[in-house]
Amino acid sequence: MRLDKFLKVSRLIKRRTVANSVSEMGKVYVNGNIAKPAKQLKVGDIIKIEYTNKTIAVKVLSVPTGNVSVQEASTLYEELSSDI
Repeated sequence: MRLDKFLKVSRLIKRRTVANSVSEMGKVYVNGNIAKPAKQLKVGDIIKIEYTNKTIAVKVLSVPTGNVSVQEASTLYEELSSDI
């Protein structure tokens, strides 16, 4: 699954267009490297997102094939750290 779609499906970022633009600005890292929106994710990848006022790091636990419900969204990743 593409990085921008995973961020939207997992609800780490609300809209795919926003996830796409944040990735293009270089504020999303996968396994320590700046990631483009089309980066293919796999289980075990570490995603770090730099928001304007905080940074969050998550580990991908599962990659869905399509959309998931709001209740299932938080089961797709494990939060590793959150700096506010």
